Amino acid sequence: MKKILIIEDESAIRRVLKRIIEEQDKNFQVFEAENGEEGLEIIKKQDFDLVLCDIKMPKKDGIEVLEETKNIKPEIPFVMISGHGDLETAVESMRKGAFDYIPKPPDLNRLLTSLRNALEYKELVVENKQLKKKVSKKFQMIGASNNMEQIKTLIDKVAPTDARVLITGQNGTGKELVAHWIHQKSNRHRAPMVEVNCAAIPSELIESVLFGHVKGSFTGAYKDKKGKFEQANGGTLFLDEIGDMSLSAQAKVLRALQESRISRVGSDKDIKVNVRVIAATNKNLKKEITDGNFREDLYHRLAVILIEVPSLNERREDVPELIKHFAVSIAEEQGVPVKNFSDAAIELLKKYDWTGNIRELRNVVERLIILGGKEVAEADVKMFASK
Repeated sequence: MKKILIIEDESAIRRVLKRIIEEQDKNFQVFEAENGEEGLEIIKKQDFDLVLCDIKMPKKDGIEVLEETKNIKPEIPFVMISGHGDLETAVESMRKGAFDYIPKPPDLNRLLTSLRNALEYKELVVENKQLKKKVSKKFQMIGASNNMEQIKTLIDKVAPTDARVLITGQNGTGKELVAHWIHQKSNRHRAPMVEVNCAAIPSELIESVLFGHVKGSFTGAYKDKKGKFEQANGGTLFLDEIGDMSLSAQAKVLRALQESRISRVGSDKDIKVNVRVIAATNKNLKKEITDGNFREDLYHRLAVILIEVPSLNERREDVPELIKHFAVSIAEEQGVPVKNFSDAAIELLKKYDWTGNIRELRNVVERLIILGGKEVAEADVKMFASK
């Protein structure tokens, strides 16, 4: 049932609106309030899918009800109605967050259309919030070892700044998670975080991917295209596996960091960009510099803050918590009950040599959930997770 609250001081209008809405759809359950003060109290006590609110009312007018509701339950859409309104009133209510404004006497077709659109909007808002929660959950940093606590403390200090960060560590340690945490805790979190895996892009295409290109600049460039720097404007650009970037692309990245400007491939026009760059690598960049594979000046531009993510073997005390986390997330993904791991099974897994780090541990947990017993026992680990 969709719960709709009508806040209207004229009882005759309330009754007519209630009857029309309930007759229109049997899934609509309509509640009434005779003034703004009563309506606000009802909103505080119950959840509604939509509020149809008069503007001119005693005790508390509709604009006040709208403003106070947006502070406590911002996801509830408001459709405002008024017989005293004019264009200025409509603009004011929309500016305060109303979904729509309908003058009295309301055109019934327009009213019902507005209500349905507002209800669809509410569903989209709720769905979007759930999606954001899932995204945040995907990038959780699990573990309370000293190593992880130090990284979390460092992230809290670094995130609010625009300082560039270089994240190092073995494959599978969670460098991407660190980058996402920095972005989510930063002042740029409402803007996009754009990711580029430098190792997965052919060297001849990396410049086009990063900086974009203009039509006709090379074979296959059929139209102008924005690069990742432009896409991340105002937000964060995450350059993963930057140690695999070509020297020519490194030179252009260095210029972008120095001047906050880029130019698309095939163009001499400068484009100003405001991007925070976070980079990550599993390589020893100082050795790469010595070998002539990485620019030293770019390294110093990127490594304002260095974060080294420890291997799983360096934080074995986090293994039990990681196992429980993966057991829950895998069960949710596959729609199956959560399996427990016996203490003996967990202790055995803690002793393994995790050369593939957290990524390998997750794969092993998934294998044990699929192949193990109702409770994953030590024998299951020995049989299905042997190293």
